[in-house]
Amino acid sequence: MGMPLHDNARPASEQPPGRGAYQPPGIQASGGASAAGRRMEATHVVRALAPIMAVVFVAYLIIGIAMPVLPLYVHDGLGLSTFMVGVAAGIEFAAALISRFWSGRYADTRGARRAMVVGLLLGAAAGLLYLVSLQFVRAPNVALGLLLVGRVLLGGVESFVITGALSLGLVLGGTRHAGKVIAWVGTALWAAYAAGAPAGTALYASHGFAAIALATMLLPLLALFLVVPLPSVPASGTARPPITRVLGAVSVPGFGLALTAVGFGTITTFGALMFSERGWSSAWIAFTAVSVFFILGRVFFGHLPDKLGGARVALVCVVIEAAGLAMIWLAPTPFLVFMGSAVTGLGYSLVYPGFGVEAVRRAPPESLGLAMGAFSAFLDLSLGLSNPALGLLAGRTGLSSVFLVSTLVVLSAALIAARLLRAPRIDRVERDALRGTCP
Repeated sequence: MGMPLHDNARPASEQPPGRGAYQPPGIQASGGASAAGRRMEATHVVRALAPIMAVVFVAYLIIGIAMPVLPLYVHDGLGLSTFMVGVAAGIEFAAALISRFWSGRYADTRGARRAMVVGLLLGAAAGLLYLVSLQFVRAPNVALGLLLVGRVLLGGVESFVITGALSLGLVLGGTRHAGKVIAWVGTALWAAYAAGAPAGTALYASHGFAAIALATMLLPLLALFLVVPLPSVPASGTARPPITRVLGAVSVPGFGLALTAVGFGTITTFGALMFSERGWSSAWIAFTAVSVFFILGRVFFGHLPDKLGGARVALVCVVIEAAGLAMIWLAPTPFLVFMGSAVTGLGYSLVYPGFGVEAVRRAPPESLGLAMGAFSAFLDLSLGLSNPALGLLAGRTGLSSVFLVSTLVVLSAALIAARLLRAPRIDRVERDALRGTCP
């Protein structure tokens, strides 16, 4: 379950002057710690995050298990068109995007742990609606309506759980460990996606969509037992800045994140089509290579944004990701596509933590939940706009051009990282002092 944590943990904005964010036992805030001490401190951060990561894993597992089978249920089970398949898949993305700001404000005002509980309850309700929709298979329009409502709730799961997890993780680990927090919580998310696809396929093949519905309903309820022991972080009494101010604070790193997400979306959306067009097999290896090297990058290098600076790490990783996409664009054989996918996954792995550290440093300390929700919204918006645009491009100029354009778009994010490097950094203590909250 992780380390015992105090129930009276308080965010940085509530701490008395001279104190930082709450630190779990064993995490010291000494700036002069030895190398061994820093390694031990990093280990304690990961241990403190373990139950949060478990909750994130469950939340995204129920999203992942539906991905490969939802089209089969809508198209084959309900007999509906491929357009409705797209609607059923895309409505979750739209709901996640819209609810990002709501979930962020909720985490700031009502507590991060409560936001995670709301997300899990929404997941259980989504599973129940999946199950009820099966009773109306002979009335497919009714079944689809119930399914779509469930998908909307599932979008809420994504927003509330990840925003609450990041908010609580930043309190437990401290903002100086923001890179580690973002990297490890994100690793749990990706691991859930990787496990969800084969698990969902196996469940659907053996027991149909009813098994998907039951898993979606029951797993979040079990995950509530992981949330209960987590510390309850009381909301700050500080006045909340308007959403526009928070959005403005994270907009530059958020825009950098949006540009880099285009590369990931290109591989997942158009990779299989490229293999089919060229008569190649085993396209799944490209997807696996992206995921595996993404996770390896987070595991082995997730500490670098905190150590070297988020913008510096993002700059290097943007170039690596762009190089991987260029390899795919120029690849004459499947093997080189697999290699390019691995390089892309490695580069993309630290882009979110890198730009995320910069977003945390610029965000108002009393609105970290809203800041992380707004920052993540750039990712949702990027994938929602770029995939259809690149699809139109592929229809006119061919699939190969999609990877060339993606390479250039991702590479342009280097300009954002360079701008962040040149910008004068104002740390949290200095920012609080300017507001008169410190003596």
